[in-house]
Amino acid sequence: MIADSNSNIAWHRVQLKKNRDAVKALETVRFTIGEMAQSTGQTQKTIATLKRKIAESERCIAAHERRTRRPVATDLQSLASVSWSSWNARGVGRR
Repeated sequence: MIADSNSNIAWHRVQLKKNRDAVKALETVRFTIGEMAQSTGQTQKTIATLKRKIAESERCIAAHERRTRRPVATDLQSLASVSWSSWNARGVGRR
């Protein structure tokens, strides 16, 4: 993975991985062992909270990538629809 110059985006990438791993572990335990009667749905609440945080991090990362990524396609229509004002010959915005 490319290192991010924006520390906020780097933090969201780390949180995204951490929260996805936590959801996977909780769901694995929940389906392998089963949810205990005493938990009163606490596992489901925790999973819902983690999924909300995952969605928030994904939105933040996607917005950053839309602002900073150069287009991959080289056809005229793709290149014409991109705002190139933030890119110059000296590499401002380089990652």
